[in-house]
Amino acid sequence: MLAAAVVAVVALGCVTAVSAQFGFRGYRLWGRPDLPYDGRLTFVRLRWTGGTYGARPEGMGVNFWAHEFPGAEANLMSVVGEYTAVNARTDGSLTLPLDDPELFKHPIAMMWEPGFWIMTDAQAASLRAYMRKGGFVIFNDFETRQWINFEAQLRRVLPDAQLMTLDAGHPIFSVFFRIPKIDNPNPYNHHLGGLTPEYFGVFEDNDPNGRLMAIVNYNTNLAEYWWLAGRGLLPIEAENTGFQIGINYMLYGLTH
Repeated sequence: MLAAAVVAVVALGCVTAVSAQFGFRGYRLWGRPDLPYDGRLTFVRLRWTGGTYGARPEGMGVNFWAHEFPGAEANLMSVVGEYTAVNARTDGSLTLPLDDPELFKHPIAMMWEPGFWIMTDAQAASLRAYMRKGGFVIFNDFETRQWINFEAQLRRVLPDAQLMTLDAGHPIFSVFFRIPKIDNPNPYNHHLGGLTPEYFGVFEDNDPNGRLMAIVNYNTNLAEYWWLAGRGLLPIEAENTGFQIGINYMLYGLTH
């Protein structure tokens, strides 16, 4: 664990005050499709706008990939940049389609609302190559029956992948912060209230002791905690846990 974790434990007690300073107003570089690579850790949001479903979901999901944009990534990266030793880009981010060659320059990418995810066969092949070459993908913000389309689409990307349940003992939950309880129920005033978060992993060669190629946040939306930080709408403890998990994801993706 990095020494900076000691500082961050204290800092996240007031993360709402820090992260509330960051939003999309005045930040023209957030979510750009053409932000030049400069070696810093850059937040990448995956964009899906065309193709087919794996299994038809209930309801429609046009542009659901853009939920919490861009405040979620702005707030998370501000905390990563300020409280860890990572050289994080805190002044902008990328929004890339699954088949953009630029994706291969970045070790971590995040997808919102995979319950409504659509893609082409070519995009599935490109995402497969990205993950097999070392890319780490975070799937976030879907619940209940939305799992059906997510799993079907993942099979298009990695036909042999096994989704394995993760508990607090996996290294991703202690790489920076030690998070002893990862299944805290969603706040009662949250639209997912009553659902208990679950986490699943996709491992290289389906080896649970090997590299984690993707992590799946199910029945939860960590990005909503990042996006709403400082507004007083969600419990501070829940927001802090959301940031701790997010920071762990970034550190794990960089070091594995």
